[in-house]
Amino acid sequence: MRLLEEKIKSDGRVLSDQVLKVDSFLNHQIDPFLMNEIGKEFASRFANEGITKIVTIESSGIAPAVMAGLYMNVPVVFARKRKSLTLTDDLLTASVHSFTKNETSEISISKKYLDQDDRVLVIDDFLANGQAALGLVDIINQSGAKVMGIGIVIEKSFQQGTEKLQELGLRVESLARIASLSNGEVQFINEKVEELV
Repeated sequence: MRLLEEKIKSDGRVLSDQVLKVDSFLNHQIDPFLMNEIGKEFASRFANEGITKIVTIESSGIAPAVMAGLYMNVPVVFARKRKSLTLTDDLLTASVHSFTKNETSEISISKKYLDQDDRVLVIDDFLANGQAALGLVDIINQSGAKVMGIGIVIEKSFQQGTEKLQELGLRVESLARIASLSNGEVQFINEKVEELV
């Protein structure tokens, strides 16, 4: 997705060879036009999967998930990372380790929002080691629903997340695939391929 790649190049900041900061348009401040285009792209890529629900994790996955839900005309359910006074009974839970924050949290979704008839699309902002996506897949499996695919805004292809998900037989669609963050520069998979040709 060229628009997203251009935004990452112009507004993203490489903090290390493992960390990309995109808080000016995705993780803190949100670019509504870009989120609209991202939602449209996910809806197009998963149009034939019969999606009935989109599941994401708070908080950075919510904006792209909601825009995809708008185009697919389905509800969006987000897993909470913190305990809530109103979210206490009949919970589906999983433990998730955050690569960026280097902490483990328990995520949860109320059982009333997922059931065995649901065909679920998981959407998240980043895919690094795959822990958030695996946690969401675990929760969806607990509910009896079927995971139809994983939509990722930015994939760090040099980490193992995609491989782990594909080993489970899951379809992964990433809109921007980063090959490297070395030397303070973002290099996308498609740029690496162009260099080899």
